[in-house]
Formats: sequence, structure tokens, C-alpha cells
Amino acid sequence: MTKTVLIGLDGATFTVLSPFIDGTCPEGVVMPFLAGMISNGFSATLASTAHPLTPPAWTTVSTGRTPGAHGIYDFVRFQDMGDDMYFTLYDARDIQVDTLWQIASRQGKTVTSLNFPMMAPPPEVNGTLIPGFVSWKHLRRNMHPTSLYDRVAAIPGFDPKELSWDFEREGQIGELMEDGELRRWVENHLPRDRQWYNIARHLLDEDNPDLFTLMLDGTDKIQHQAWHILDPKIWDPDTASDDAKEVRRLVVQYFREVDEYISELSTAAGPDAHVIIVSDHGFTGSDYVVRINAYLEELGHLTWRPSDGSEAGKRRDMANFANLDWAHTKAFCPTPSSNGIVIRKQSEKCPNGVPASEYEAFREQLIADLLKLADPESGELVITGVLKREDAFPGPMMEEAPDLVLTLVDHGFVSVRNRAPSVVVRPVPFGTHHPDGIFVMSGPGVRATRGPEMSIVDTAAIMAHSVGLKVPAEFEGRVPPALYDPDWRAENPVRKADPVSEPKVAAPRSGEEASESQKKEMIDQLRALGYIED
Repeated sequence: MTKTVLIGLDGATFTVLSPFIDGTCPEGVVMPFLAGMISNGFSATLASTAHPLTPPAWTTVSTGRTPGAHGIYDFVRFQDMGDDMYFTLYDARDIQVDTLWQIASRQGKTVTSLNFPMMAPPPEVNGTLIPGFVSWKHLRRNMHPTSLYDRVAAIPGFDPKELSWDFEREGQIGELMEDGELRRWVENHLPRDRQWYNIARHLLDEDNPDLFTLMLDGTDKIQHQAWHILDPKIWDPDTASDDAKEVRRLVVQYFREVDEYISELSTAAGPDAHVIIVSDHGFTGSDYVVRINAYLEELGHLTWRPSDGSEAGKRRDMANFANLDWAHTKAFCPTPSSNGIVIRKQSEKCPNGVPASEYEAFREQLIADLLKLADPESGELVITGVLKREDAFPGPMMEEAPDLVLTLVDHGFVSVRNRAPSVVVRPVPFGTHHPDGIFVMSGPGVRATRGPEMSIVDTAAIMAHSVGLKVPAEFEGRVPPALYDPDWRAENPVRKADPVSEPKVAAPRSGEEASESQKKEMIDQLRALGYIED
């Protein structure tokens, strides 16, 4: 029977869940099963990665390593070509360490992994794997084993277009939507998580893997666009429009269904299984648009690429990434999702970069200048934290990280567009990531308590221990002592594995590379979610 079930809820936050659990929201108790898990099990705030973004955070959950070790920092990576910048998408081949699914497979455990990002092309595992963030057109060739698609397609009601990203629909998302349009958009998103649940239930019933993992991402997508409908500090049913009330009904229905999914999968796994609910980050509302590259221009660190008015020039102006004159740019933010500043060092291909002897002084002055950026109306400082990469992302892959990582006062994502002024106030708060995610666990020996704050990197160690593995020595997290009753922990001690020296088992590269159309679809999805700007 299945030993461990992990259900990831992308962006789940106690800010939204607590009223649904304790019944203090207008709808009463919306998630009774999760309420029971928390009452009878262990729960805690889960601190995300240094920059709380989906790809690095979920990769940390799946590898037990922080970004400085696993090497994933963003949806998109770039290569500095000197006179230009080459952008492409991260994928599984960029992960520099093994996933827990691979480690467990080599030790004879069976696994199922569903809808986790950065898992395409799929690594070989002892079980089944369907990666997330894949267009329906490319699902078949991105499943492991190759025969899995036919199994999934035989499930009653299976619809690959509902299961995968609908890039055309997502492309309709903007930072602002009229409530009527938002209602239709939310309504169209509910079927996707139902598809994932149906697949999950069939594979759990049929395969009974030792380790079963499923990620549902509707929580993130809905909170991004409908935060003003969900945030209990903002939502006021007495003043809401009829369309807004219908949006609220739909999102509450969504969370009811998620609770049912958790309940059904927990029951199917059986009473002896450990069930873990985890999010990659939390959520909050963003009030500011911070145009960081516009501010860097004011500081004299970058120059925009001029447009000649041609069609090619117009396309560059509407590019998804920083559109700069690279010969005259020393520091820039590559993407909104990165919240990072890259300092270009002087080299043969970048002669106008910052000389090595001046790098530290340049970086220190840049930090000081960034911390001075304020809202011109209120005077509020909009950047509250600037981390050097050696502090944010220590590890062998640190050099691939941005030189500086920014935290905004509202935890929002920056803008990289060439627009003025550098700081403006949003007319309506937009849902954005917060570093505080959730952790909930139930099952044999689990203490019924609210525990101290945990780290997201602990999750893989907990899964490894729960499924009966020795915790790999390379894992950076731990199994918190407060998680289990003392007697159960004494009978089931945490065992540490010896360090291993074998290299990462690389994901297969024999398959067809992602087509240009697939990459465009994926980038359209990032734009739709607000990680890349129109």
C-alpha cells in the first residue's frame, strides 16, 4: 500500500485557507477535511526559497536542495552573448541534482509524480511521471513511461485540452479584469484540477505506489487574478457587484472541490499512509508597480535599445524580456519573475562591464541606491530587502543566480518595461507571492499540534523518511523533531544515508527538443500569469 501521499497546492496560504477552515468566512466551513487534518495533525508555516517563485521552490520540494545546489532560479534562463542576450526556458535537464523520485526509484520504491514543473523531459523513474507546464500537444511524448498516455486517455472524461495549459485562454489575462470577464475566466479554470484529480485517483488505485505526489496549481492561478475577491481584508459582500459575488461563489466552489480531492486521495491511500499538504509559497496583495529597469536607467546603469520604427523594432519593443542596448548596460533585471539584478562584469565579450576590481564597490552602492527607491506620492520605500547572491543562494550553482535579489514592500514582482514613472500605485491589488507557505501532515505517529516555522527544503527529507528511506546526506533539510510523537519517533528513527559521489542521473535527451511553437506557448503562459509583461 501507499506509504506517503504529498499533495502540493501551488501558492496556498493560511491567509485564504484559515477562514475556509475555521468557518469565519461568510460561507462558513468550506474545507472540512483539511480542517480535520489540521486539528488532528501537524501544521506549520513553511518558509519558501529566498525568492518565493514556483520553479525554484517546487524544485526544492522535489530535490531536498536549495537553488544554489539544484540550479533553477526562474522560469527562464539567459546567456550573456556580449552584444545580445539569449533567453530560453529552464527544463528538467537544467536540474543539477537528482529528484527524490529518482533516488527512491533506485532504492526499489515505486513512485508517481503528477504536474510538478521543471519535470520535462521526464526523468526515468520506477513508476509514473507526468510533468506540469506542458501544452496538450506535447503531453504524449512528455510522459513516463511512454505507454502512460494511453492509460490516462482511457480514463472516462479525460480531455487533454482541459488538463494542460490553454495558452489561448490564459493569454486573455491582464492585470485588471472586469468582474464579468473574471467570472468567465475562473469558471473555465475549474475543470483543469478535476482532470488532474481524476488521473491521480486512477493511478493511486491501480498502482498503489510507495510515494504518490500530485501538484494542483489552480490555487495559484486564481489567487493571482482574483486576490481582491479572496483576501478577507478586502472582500466585502455588502458592496460587491453581482458579478463579483458570482466570482466569489466560483472560487469558493473551487476550494470546496480541492478539499474533496484531498479527502478522496487520503481515503484511497488508507489509514496507514502519511498525507502531506504543502505549498511552494504563500500569497498576498501587491499594491505597487515597481519599474526596476526604468530606475536603473535613472541611475545610469542601463540604456534602452532604440527603436527605428520598423516592424522588427516594434517586435523588440514588445519583447517579453529586458530590451536593452547591451553595449551600454552594466546592470539590469532580466525578467519580472526574477526580482533580480544582474551585474555585467567586464570581459572580452563585454568590455563595458564593471571591472572585477570595482565590482564590490559597485554592488554596495547599487544596494544603497535600490533601498532609496520610494513612492513619490507617499514617500514609502518600495524595496525593503536586497540580498547578495552568496547570501540568498549559496552553493555550487550560485554563479548562475542574479547578483542581487529584491524584496518589495508588498512582495510583488518588479516590472522590466520602459515606462515612467518608476513607481506607481495599482488601482486594484494584484495577487502576488509571499514567502510564507503552508505545511500540513497527518498519519501514524504525527503529533496534533501547530509547530514552529519550517523550511521548504525540509519537505523532501520528511517524504524520504516517511516512505522508509534513509535521508540522503546531501539533503539540506531535516525532519523536525516536533513532527512526531516521541514514542513513534523512537520506534521509527530518522536514518541518514552515507554521502554519495555518483553524478546526477540526467534526464533523457533522445526525445525531440521543445519546438519553437511550444516555447512560445509556454512564454505566453508566463505572460498570462503576470511573470512576463505585455
